Amino acid sequence: MSDKPENKLNIELPEEIAEGIYSNLAVIAHSNSEFVVDFLRLMPNVPKAKVKARIVITPQHAKRLLSALAENIQRFEAQYGPIKEAGNPNLPPMNFNTPTAQA
Repeated sequence: MSDKPENKLNIELPEEIAEGIYSNLAVIAHSNSEFVVDFLRLMPNVPKAKVKARIVITPQHAKRLLSALAENIQRFEAQYGPIKEAGNPNLPPMNFNTPTAQA
């Protein structure tokens, strides 16, 4: 048994945050001291995407996030199989293959 106290983090998740926000596109920018991640939602036949959330993090946290995402993707693919990427993974899908809406 160790004499070191355990590092436990008590996390509070408010109900309005627990629902989450759907995003199908992320735009990332950085400066010398921070990374800014904008989460957007593209809608069918709408030429404008709205930013639904903006997260500002330190470069060190961005690197830890990258590592955590890579580890979780590896676990996901081990359980469910490879994640298939669309034709050009650098560009968001602009056409959802739906008919143009009419009123």
